[in-house]
Amino acid sequence: MRKHRILPRFYFLLSYPLLLAACLPAIAAPAPVRTRVTAHKRAATTAGVPTFADSAKDDVTTNDDPLVRQAAVMALGRYNGSVVAIDPSNGRILSIVNQKLAFSTGFKPCSTIKPVIAMAALQEGLITRDTLIRVRRRKSLNLSEALAHSNNPFFEELGRRMGFDVVTSYARLLGLGELAGYEISEEQTGAVPGEPPKRGGVARMSSFGEGIQMTLLQLGALVSTVANGGTLYYLQYPRTAEEKENFEPRIKRALQIAALLPDVRDGMLAAVLHGTARRSFVSDGEEESGKTGTCSDAGSRLGWFVSFAGQEGRKIVLVILVRGHSRIVRGPMAAGIAGRIYRRLHAENYFAEQSIKTGG
Repeated sequence: MRKHRILPRFYFLLSYPLLLAACLPAIAAPAPVRTRVTAHKRAATTAGVPTFADSAKDDVTTNDDPLVRQAAVMALGRYNGSVVAIDPSNGRILSIVNQKLAFSTGFKPCSTIKPVIAMAALQEGLITRDTLIRVRRRKSLNLSEALAHSNNPFFEELGRRMGFDVVTSYARLLGLGELAGYEISEEQTGAVPGEPPKRGGVARMSSFGEGIQMTLLQLGALVSTVANGGTLYYLQYPRTAEEKENFEPRIKRALQIAALLPDVRDGMLAAVLHGTARRSFVSDGEEESGKTGTCSDAGSRLGWFVSFAGQEGRKIVLVILVRGHSRIVRGPMAAGIAGRIYRRLHAENYFAEQSIKTGG
């Protein structure tokens, strides 16, 4: 019995060198080096629409306000996107960064369509600023909070109650589906659908802009109307010395919506103060207001932000669009770009100088 117990141990000792030799290559081989891949690097190598690009490289810059353009270029940085700056008091385009993208056929508006739906519902008498709409089993919102937090169920319900024809009529009234500019040869018309979109119908059209193709110029003209009290100007982009010298505003439509605008503005201000656009916040008392938008379109993610400065003598509307495949491409990120533009303009005393020029 003792002999049998020793024999297996003896054979194990004989096989140990063989086992050790078999293991040595694995022990000696260096462990694979793991590199940390950041979100930015992943986005840069993803096929399709890139997240990063030299967005300003092909622009003609002689027509732009140099201070506004510099602030926009620096704020956009290396992201693939576009910035359009407009004077809402007269429709004059101050700067366009990435002119190719700004003059494209347009993109899905995402949640930037919601101010249009809000104005339509207010004008139709469907809601007031205090109307509560249930968005979850135990939660209801008013218009200001729904705009601030870009609540989809709220605006989907408004779209269903108004119907497709009413929603599209207000979209067209506010300039979608038509040229926003005056004699801007590169501009395109975008599109408003002739029938409810198959994906989600009028409800999704009212929350994400499904079926609509909107250009940056159209969104800028639309929100300029919110900022100035109801005048939809033709956007003008003076390019010659004569055009700059003889510039005069051109009114497309004077809309009777002044009584509705405080309710919409309150929601857009709330978005900046405590909602989806918090990254655009500059400081107390500045009252920049805006609306974010995030969705996917044409094989890429979109991040929209449209904003206006709300105080007397500070006349600017910013429209920002960023594109790409990375998850960083979102409306709040675009709002952060606007915040950097505003801070730069404040640092350069841009608004103080504009106020002096206009007598504001």
